[in-house]
Amino acid sequence: MAAVTRLLRPNLRDKNKEFVSRSITSKLTREESEQEDEFRVLNLRSAQQRDVKKRQYKKADVPPPRTHKMATDQDWTAVWPAPRSFHPASVPLPIRQGYVEKGSAPSKFANAELMKIPNFLHLTPPAIKQQCEALKKFCNPWPKGLETAEKWKNYFPIDVVSTDYCQALPTIRNPEARRVELSIKLTDLKFDAHAKDKFLRLVGERYNRETGLVTIVADRCPLRKQNYDHAMYLLTACYHESFTTEPWEATKSEADMEYYHYDRNKSKESVEAILNWGKTSATENEKLKATNGFISSLEQLINEGENEYNLNKYKEEVIKMLNIGGKVK
Repeated sequence: MAAVTRLLRPNLRDKNKEFVSRSITSKLTREESEQEDEFRVLNLRSAQQRDVKKRQYKKADVPPPRTHKMATDQDWTAVWPAPRSFHPASVPLPIRQGYVEKGSAPSKFANAELMKIPNFLHLTPPAIKQQCEALKKFCNPWPKGLETAEKWKNYFPIDVVSTDYCQALPTIRNPEARRVELSIKLTDLKFDAHAKDKFLRLVGERYNRETGLVTIVADRCPLRKQNYDHAMYLLTACYHESFTTEPWEATKSEADMEYYHYDRNKSKESVEAILNWGKTSATENEKLKATNGFISSLEQLINEGENEYNLNKYKEEVIKMLNIGGKVK
């Protein structure tokens, strides 16, 4: 048996080697066929593949609104000291803004409508009072002698009116804000007869006969200060120009006059001749002259035109001047 096993051992070794080699080659051919079936990816840059772990986000703990911790006597100027956009957690009011087809308007939380519009929560009465108290030390005391509006007008007869606009637009400037309106009473200006007539002709429709105000509006310049200076210049120029007398004005005849004036008209001689009819010649001081009421009513009748009031007033003054008895009907 030992001899037989020695003879068969080399044959068994060769058969085992042949079987192992066949199994390896069959396995290789199987793997190559599988790789040929798969789609190969061309990798030009060999990158190290690392396992990336997904980042886990933790939700932060949102504290409750500030309004839940506010006291009833909270100092509002400390909460809202300056202009800012609306913040729902800081305003202890159940404000609603917006429109929905069904149901009530949206609440203040996550409401874009409340954040778009400007608010005046920084200008509450306590805040304004606090700011005024802080500005008092920079102010001068009110001047004596200007306690009433009548006293103001004596020292400041010119009224200047301008307008500021608050609007929700990309720009805070409004083109109408440059407009300046300047007004003054005609009686506050000192004129003689010639200067007053010329001034009224220069200002034209800017003078209101019912109120007695001269109003000048300036809006040609881009800035309000420029329009104010322009309006003051127009008023000053018209006032000083009214006192100038041109050489050709001395050569004007009665037909060239712009309005009726009793003293420079021939009707003065006619009226005095009627009043002194049948009297002997006397000096100028002894002659009868027309009354002031008759002169004013006659000038008003001719300059303003005939109407019921002017005619009745002229009739009354004529009867008084001629001393005609009887009641006026």
